[in-house]
Amino acid sequence: MPYPHAQREVPQRGAGVATNQTASANEEAIGAWDGVLFDRFRKFRHIIVPALGAHGDEAMRLEPPATGDRVLDIGCGFGDTTLQLAGRVGAGGSALGVDAAPRFIEAAREEASEAGAQNVRFEVVDVEATSFDDQFDYAFSRFGTMFFANPVAALRNIREALVPGGRLCMVVWRQKLDNPWIHRAETVVEGMVAEEEDSDELTCGPGPFSMANADATSHVLLNAGFLDVTLRRCDIPIRIGRDLEEAAAYVMALGPAGEHIRLAGEEAQRRLPEITAAVREALSEYQGEDGVRAGMSTWIVSARSPAGPA
Repeated sequence: MPYPHAQREVPQRGAGVATNQTASANEEAIGAWDGVLFDRFRKFRHIIVPALGAHGDEAMRLEPPATGDRVLDIGCGFGDTTLQLAGRVGAGGSALGVDAAPRFIEAAREEASEAGAQNVRFEVVDVEATSFDDQFDYAFSRFGTMFFANPVAALRNIREALVPGGRLCMVVWRQKLDNPWIHRAETVVEGMVAEEEDSDELTCGPGPFSMANADATSHVLLNAGFLDVTLRRCDIPIRIGRDLEEAAAYVMALGPAGEHIRLAGEEAQRRLPEITAAVREALSEYQGEDGVRAGMSTWIVSARSPAGPA
């Protein structure tokens, strides 16, 4: 769907955010996302965006925004989902992409400008510590809600930003055992090197699998004031590398295995060739004629805000 062009003025930066602060408990994770993780996401973007995008596309198919909706995109990253949502809602709607990492927002703004999208804006926002002046009809997140130190507080702020009866749709990882290629890589690395207890490396917060448990995620949303919480399993195969070398590099850079290697410090760097060979062997069964492909399992989570005061 094309982006609307030149039908409306782009809102000023900062508009719609009543209180934009950073929760102290999220500072370390934000530092990681704005630093080493941004660099690695940019390096492997050609793998990440198509893989995560397949699950995001299915979520939008099942729970689409309506034409004319005002949309909030949480943890927007490079902004590709925000642009996609803006195209879906049309010139009469709008999309605000928020992310706590300034470098992602800078990249998103640049790409939106290049695309000529006029119903899109982006802001640096820690949702856990932010309230919004604007009201939204629909909130969306593609793998952007798992890293809050206090997810109930963050999702409560999202719910309060929605109009009565407004809808939330988010995609989160299912458990590691349902994504065995991730679990195998992590197991291999953990068996070869130990994390340093006094590591100076930044971590990404609770981690990508913090919402993998359906009951726990439902409980978080209900405590945040949402109603009609539904989780639907989504299994879509993805390509994790053009060959085993790239697949191993990818899982050793990002996710649980990648974080373990960073936190293991010099010992991991010293044994990196050995670790790489072991990870490649662990992923070898996924190699095919068109690259390394593995199943990716997620939850598509939907909920709505109450029709009246929560």
